Formats: sequence, structure tokens, C-alpha cells
Amino acid sequence: MIETIELRGRDENRLVADVAGPSAASPVVLLHGGGQTRHSWHTTLRALGEREWRAYALDLRGHGESDWAADGDYSLDAFAGDAKRVARSVGRPPVLVGASLGGAASLVAAAEAGDPPVASALILVDIAHRIEPDGRDRITSFMSEHMADGFASVDEVADAIQRYNPHRPRPRDLAGLRKNLRQRPDGRWVWHWDPQFLRGPRGGADETRTSVVDPGRLVSAAEAIVVPTLLVRGRQSDLLSQEGAKELLELIPHAEFADVAGAGHMVAGDRNDLFNTAIIEFLERARSRGALPMPGT
Repeated sequence: MIETIELRGRDENRLVADVAGPSAASPVVLLHGGGQTRHSWHTTLRALGEREWRAYALDLRGHGESDWAADGDYSLDAFAGDAKRVARSVGRPPVLVGASLGGAASLVAAAEAGDPPVASALILVDIAHRIEPDGRDRITSFMSEHMADGFASVDEVADAIQRYNPHRPRPRDLAGLRKNLRQRPDGRWVWHWDPQFLRGPRGGADETRTSVVDPGRLVSAAEAIVVPTLLVRGRQSDLLSQEGAKELLELIPHAEFADVAGAGHMVAGDRNDLFNTAIIEFLERARSRGALPMPGT
């Protein structure tokens, strides 16, 4: 059974989460990528709950049903601060699973939290300190293309996604897609996130501290990671290259690696079956080594 709850972020901002699994089980917090919502983790949430993890799929600030930032602060500091606040609210340090933006926030939160720690393990999904400019620009172009005028129908949205991700079959049932959209009073459909998010971070004079893209900070964070770590890459990703993944694995020498065939940057959405298998097997290995608690402990 999935329940929906409200949590609080760094600035007391309201964050909405779906939760599955036994209430006393070890927690896993799932943080989606920029422009997505918590619903991108739907099958992963269920799979983790069925395997006796307490899984939380979060709408990031400015996304889905979570609060928009009144001051427009969509910086790495803000997202990582929200991740730390949520991680400290779930009873014990969770496994942090972050895709893209959510992964960068999870990496910084885990590395910079100090005592007490906020993560028992870390799973980074198609993100590293180094991202490819062409892939970044393609994502930004797709997100901004219909930001002002929206779409006339959900079918039109599905067509746009098909053009962006031609290797992924177009969904026949568009009910799931509607969860990533909101309908304006004029009847047009727009993405379910704050347009200010794409216009750049706010809330700090030091651009190095407020930028979501900060390779130097992410390198320092990676070097500080001591918890069990898995890097998952979509084999067809245009954002995280093989070289970028290799560099991150050198920065986190104990990290494991999963290269998911048939998946691009949206790994969980492209090949959810392989993605779920990869992360659950990693978690079970960590449990068997005693690095993570067994069910019921």
C-alpha cells in the first residue's frame, strides 16, 4: 500500500512524498531528476516496499505537489539542504537514491552533512561531477521548448516525449503522464514544476555555492564518500559518458557500477526492470556484508 505524506525541507518548505513498505523497515529516499516528479519512481517504490524497505519517493522543491520556492532558490545548496532535512526525519540514516539533479543533491548531502551522517548508502543514477554539455543542452532545450505556451493535449505531450526519447515506446495509457503535468485555467497542459527552476538558482551572492552545476564541489563531495555506493549509468546516456563514469569511480574507489543496456539518461523510466534489479541486488549485497541492516533489525 502506498500512502502520501508531507515532509519539511531546509526552509520549512512543504515536500510531498509517496511512501511504501513496513513502517519499521530501513528507509530509502528516492530523489528524482530536474523536471520530473515523485511518480517517476512508482514501480521502484513498490519493488522496494515489497522487499522490506521503507521507501520514500519525494517531489523536490518546485516540482509536483511540493511547494515552489518563494525566493526562487533552486540552488544545489537548497536541494541538498532539503535532502539532509528529509534524511534526518525518517528515523535513521536512509539509503539516498538520486537521479540526475536528485543525485547531485544526494551526493552533496551525504558528503557535507557531518555528524550525524544522513546516508547509510548512496545510489547515483546517471550523474557524476562531469556531465556532457550536449546532453545538458538537449535536456534544457526540451524542458524550455513549451514552457510558456504549454501543450494543447496530453497526446501532444506524449508526442514531444517520443521525439525526445525515440528509443522508448510511446505509452498507450497516458494516465501516468498526467501526473507529471498540470492543466492551466485556459485548458493547456504544462509541466508540473516551477518555471523559475529553469531560469536559474536564486538565494545567494556566491554563484559557486548556488549553482546546481559545480564540478569542483561535486569532486570534493565524491572524495568524501565512505558509505556503500552504486553508480548506475544508462548505456545510451548523452549526459553521463563512459569517461565521466570512470572518473567518478576513481574518486569513489569502493563504488560499484551498473551499466543499464537499452537506457538513456532517464534510466528508471527507460528500463525499469533492469534498474530495479541493479539497485535491489546492490542493497542485498550490502545487507549480506553487514553494511546495511537486515529486515527487522
